[in-house]
Order: sequence, then structure tokens, then C-alpha cells
Amino acid sequence: MKAAEASGLSAELHIYVDADACPVKEEIYRVSARTRIGVTIVANSWFRVPQSPLITREVVSDGFDAADDWIAQRARAGTIVVTSDILLADRCVKAGAAVLAPNGKAFTADTIGSAVATRAIKEDLRAGANLTNAAIGGPAPFSKADRSAFLQALDREITRLTKC
Repeated sequence: MKAAEASGLSAELHIYVDADACPVKEEIYRVSARTRIGVTIVANSWFRVPQSPLITREVVSDGFDAADDWIAQRARAGTIVVTSDILLADRCVKAGAAVLAPNGKAFTADTIGSAVATRAIKEDLRAGANLTNAAIGGPAPFSKADRSAFLQALDREITRLTKC
């Protein structure tokens, strides 16, 4: 028996969180405690995480995409990545990881291409916008429905990955 199995920890499954501006960290901590799945919170600056052998904090340099690079290097089958960053999601999906946005949207091999294309179009529109143009808004405010959808999606992914 592996040490992780003997301790009750999930031997393979791990959750990586792109923590800067992630609105569902507390939910992830609760799911980790319930399922005994390890979580790594990755950010460019230090912040508090619960005292738990299941939860680790990784503070990376403040270099451009440092947190994304750290997560992408570890993303593989058997990991879940939580991020709202489309380009990081793309890298992680290509590495075989399950990827969820904080609103519960799953990024898959079938959906990531259109998400990347939509991001590029919006970026081009924002770059071309000026004060006389209509404002091009960002994402809608995070809601209770988003939080609930995320928890349902996370439970689905955990169930799917633990049955494999």
C-alpha cells in the first residue's frame, strides 16, 4: 500500500488553483477536507491558507505568467486545475488535466479552441476601443449560482477521475 493510501490521501488526484482573484478557494478547501484530496494554491504573493496537511501554498516570482508556468508544468492526467485564465486552461487541457473555471465551466479538448478564439476576439475589441466607443465589459459579477455550479462541476470531475 502506498503511503498516501495508508494515510487516507488520494494517491494520484491533486487540485492546483490559480489563486490570484480566485473566488472559490474556501469551497476548494472544504472539498479537500471532505475528499482527502491535496490542493496546491499558487500565487505571486503570500496569503493565508488553512493549516492542513492537504493544502500547500506555492508562492512564485512576480514574473509574467510565473504562476501559470508553475501550474502548467505540473498539469497532467489525474490533476484538476482551477483557473479563469483561458491560456493557462489551454496549456493544462493539452497536458491532460481536467480544467474548471471558478464559475463551474469545464474546459475540454472540445471547447478550449473556441474559448481561446473568443478571448482573442475580445482582446482585439478591447485594444481597439476608445472613449467614444461603447464600453466593452468584462465578466459578469460572480454569483451564488456560479459558486454552486463550480461545486457541482468539481464534484463531477472528482467522481470521474476517481472511477478511472
